[in-house]
Amino acid sequence: MRKIKVKVITGAKKEEILKLSETEYKIKVSCPPEKGKANQRIIRLLSDKFGVAKSRIRIISGKTNSRKIVEIDNG
Repeated sequence: MRKIKVKVITGAKKEEILKLSETEYKIKVSCPPEKGKANQRIIRLLSDKFGVAKSRIRIISGKTNSRKIVEIDNG
């Protein structure tokens, strides 16, 4: 199980994940931060990047903030 810090930028033209350090990432998503859409998109992008199921990724801090702490269970 690992925890990473994530800085989210919403409304981006291009979606991408930028690795800042071993435990810090910047994620750009195109969707707005409304009704959890951006959080769902973040989980999907991290799922693809780390090769784990979406159910194994959860936001443990910062659900309504641009800075989040995300827990990834790599099994």
